[in-house]
Amino acid sequence: MHQDLINPAYNEKNDSTDQWALLVNVVRQLRQLCPWDRKQTHASLRHLLIEETYETIEALDHQDMRELKIELGDLLLQIIIHSIIAEESNEFNLADVIAGITNKMVERHPHVFQDTEVSEVKEVLQNWESIKAKERGGESVLSGVPFGLPALLCAYRMQEKVANVGFDFPDQKSTWEKVEEEIHEFKSSTSNEERSREFGDLLFALVNYARKNQINPEDALRECNRRFLKRFQHVEANVDDIRNATIQELDIHWEAAKQRSG
Repeated sequence: MHQDLINPAYNEKNDSTDQWALLVNVVRQLRQLCPWDRKQTHASLRHLLIEETYETIEALDHQDMRELKIELGDLLLQIIIHSIIAEESNEFNLADVIAGITNKMVERHPHVFQDTEVSEVKEVLQNWESIKAKERGGESVLSGVPFGLPALLCAYRMQEKVANVGFDFPDQKSTWEKVEEEIHEFKSSTSNEERSREFGDLLFALVNYARKNQINPEDALRECNRRFLKRFQHVEANVDDIRNATIQELDIHWEAAKQRSG
């Protein structure tokens, strides 16, 4: 009976509403008929949600639209299956998820859907935070930042949040002065515990400076990691035995790799 749902003629339609209904019904049937899908829980699928998110980011980083299409599908699957699991225990359903994000977008864009006027992106962000503050009641401005984020990205998002309510350095010069202050404090630290704390402060100050220069530090470091990987692989490919090569020999090939990659 479930074969009738997945027929080629239906699957070839380009209408996104039809394709959406097909996918949701496929996931529902998998929850009923597939032993693996049937046993999954929110907790057991958690790692897949994280993996699919990072694979989507990887496709974006490579500007690979073919891969991005695939990864967005994988990410969408995770959203649907979590919603269906919640529906099965009468917690919420997929319609609730969609209605929730639709209402949120309408409410947080009064300059589009109401009469509020804005002249620049900064005002849009300030309105967004103001509306969120009303929704939170007495909760912290930072309550919406998940601490499960990578540390650089978490610092960046916290700094964005507080900047939107006016807690910010006035300009790039002052943020760099803070970096220099933290460098001095790190150099002056005397214990491992103090060095670790001051190094954290230094990283936080660098993230702030990056933000002031419209640089996402997480993206910047990820791209740096990618360059390092390619350059070191070039070094490995051009020496006979990397473990016994001299640092001078390795450095020659490293500089050659830098010239190649720019």
